[in-house]
Parts: sequence; structure tokens; C-alpha cells
Amino acid sequence: MERNATQQWTIWTSISQAVMDFGLLVKFKLSLMVLFSALISYAIAAGGHVSWLGMTLLAIGGFLVTGAANALNQVLERDYDRLMPRTANRPVAAGRMSISTAVLWAGMMALFGVTILSLFNPLTGFLGMLSLISYAFIYTPLKRSSPLAVLVGAIPGALPLVIGCTAWNGAMTTTAMMLFTIQFLWQFPHFWAVAWLADEDYKRAGFQMLPSRTGAKNSTTGLLSFLFCLLMIANAFLGYWTGFSGAVATGVLVLINGYFGYRCWQLYRECSQSAARRQMFASFLHLPLSLIVLLLDNI
Repeated sequence: MERNATQQWTIWTSISQAVMDFGLLVKFKLSLMVLFSALISYAIAAGGHVSWLGMTLLAIGGFLVTGAANALNQVLERDYDRLMPRTANRPVAAGRMSISTAVLWAGMMALFGVTILSLFNPLTGFLGMLSLISYAFIYTPLKRSSPLAVLVGAIPGALPLVIGCTAWNGAMTTTAMMLFTIQFLWQFPHFWAVAWLADEDYKRAGFQMLPSRTGAKNSTTGLLSFLFCLLMIANAFLGYWTGFSGAVATGVLVLINGYFGYRCWQLYRECSQSAARRQMFASFLHLPLSLIVLLLDNI
């Protein structure tokens, strides 16, 4: 009896570890954030009158494509992940999952994910594949050679919003472009705040994520973050001018962007860890609040 109990415990422990490792491989929390962007943009494009079957297929396809991109990212960066305490426990870096297993998972997720997205229309499937390739094979290697990696990474980072729109109407519309611009611009102050806080880790791995020429933590990061917030405010007015958003929604977006800009200005003035942390948390609130405002505006 004791031996059977030990074997059952060992099996259960192995299964639990495998499930946890899969979650780490696909960066489960990050994938859910990406999925939220795609689903809410789908709802915005539909004016709130969504197809629940469409939402389900988009959720599955989007999650699989995002998971595949994250898995390939960990395969390519496994040697660098080992150098950073924040990422050293990832399954490929820690040696709990072989490279071939991770690549197999990535291949299967990419195949099924792009296939599911293509059920909507060819454009949605193409954009899903484009986001995967640009994230895994362009942004990932560029992180060690240039701060421009943030610019490149902002493109696949914003494509889920476009994918959500094209899944509904099958075309590049004003709504799709405006939503892309919102998330594209948002990523710069968001990523730079994260890079500021994780600067020591990134330097161990040789990643160049901060915008200053020397890669140092200085006022350049806060100033550029603030300028991108000004661009987001201008983009909110552009949305009103094009008919993308109403007057009330535009006013709320300006306030949200203004608060975000205030936090970025604090980083510019203080150049401190606490200011960077406040900017990062402001970014976590900014994007979902902005998208919810636009959804309510379109219902």
C-alpha cells in the first residue's frame, strides 16, 4: 500500500510539474493579456454584437499562436535565460524540458493556431503567422544587438488587436488601424518601465532594452515615455476626427493618457526605481481601461 501511494504521488507530482512547465513555456499570464486584447478588439469591431462561436475560435487560435511564439522565444533565448534569476526557472533554460520537446509544442501550437485563425478568413491567418514569425525570429534575436528591438517588438505586440478586427470583418479598417496604433504606442512606455526595473537582469544577458545610447538608466527613458504619451493623446483626438470614437470616449481617453503621461514625467524627473514601478503599474491599468472605454463607446 505504501509503495502504491508513493508511486501515485510521484505520478501526480510529475503531471503537476509538466502542467506548470507548459504554463511557463507559453507564458500563460502574458498569453492571457494578449488574448484579452484580441477578444476585446473583436467585440469593438462587432459593436458588441459578437458571435460566441467566433469568440471561442479566436480565443483558442490566438492562445495557440501566442503560446507558440513564446515557446520559440524560450528555445532561442535558453542560454540567456539561465543568466537571469527572473527567467532561470523556465523549463527549457532549467533543463526540465528538452529543446526538441519545446519545438514540437511550438510547431503543433503554430499549426493548429494559424489553421483556426484562417477559418475566419485568409487575412486573419496571415496576420497570426506574421505576428509569430516577427516576434520569434526578428524581435527575439534583435534584443541583444539594438534598443530598436522595442520598436520591432511593438509590431507583433499590437497585431492581436488587428487580428481581432479582421476576424470579424475580414479587412483592414479604420477601427483596426486605430486599435493597432493605441497598443503600438502604449508598448514603448510600458516596456521601458519594465526594462528599467529589470535592468540588471537584462544586462547579465546582454539585452539592450533602454532607449539611451549607452543603455544606462537616465532621464531619456522617462522623457521618451512622456513623448509617447503625448502621441497617444494626439491619437485619441485623431480617433474623434475620423469617427472612430465619440466625444465622451475621447475625453476619457485623453484623461487616461494624461495620467499615464504624468507617471512618465515623474520617471523623467526622478530617475528612480519607484517612479519606474509607478509607470509600469500605470501601463497595466492604461491599456485595459482604454479598450473597455472604446468597447462601451461602440455598443
